[in-house]
Amino acid sequence: METFAAAVTLFLIMDPLGNIPIFLSVLSGVAPERRRLILIRELLIALAIMLLFLFTGPTILTALGLSREAISIGGGLVLMIIAIRMIFPSRGGVMGDDGSEGEPLIVPLAMPLIAGPSVLATLVLLAETGPDRSGDWLLALMGAWTLSAAILLLSQRLYKLLGARGLKAIERLMGMILVTISVQMLLDGFKSYLG
Repeated sequence: METFAAAVTLFLIMDPLGNIPIFLSVLSGVAPERRRLILIRELLIALAIMLLFLFTGPTILTALGLSREAISIGGGLVLMIIAIRMIFPSRGGVMGDDGSEGEPLIVPLAMPLIAGPSVLATLVLLAETGPDRSGDWLLALMGAWTLSAAILLLSQRLYKLLGARGLKAIERLMGMILVTISVQMLLDGFKSYLG
């Protein structure tokens, strides 16, 4: 996978536009002056988690006895479920409604909304399939994360500009793109396993 394609894939999986309503809902019970600080903290925690998986991916696979094919197929399945929930959202949103109140820490903003299972599986796959290209994968991750962070930091303004319907339309379009990416991950996993 080329660097730009990897960055686009990671950005689509992070789904910052689709996550805006969830972020606004989770942070609605927090004092307005604390929201930006909490969002920055959660973005940095998510980045740290993603960097950990990018640079220790092959070690994690070896320690758990998992093959690249298993990660590709598992990641493809999780991504497919998330994509389908983006296209056909349930009442609680893409990630469900956990009913938690107060100031969030790591869950649900940093993980699984930004650094979710599909992002982590994709990073592990990138690290495993192209260990000599870690600089390219780091560049792709930083590009996707930076764009996602900018969108989430502007979430209040974007919500006012696009409205709930506009964000839903964009999320469904991103879901359609993610379905095709997840199918490709599944096909690659099966092809590698069977071939």
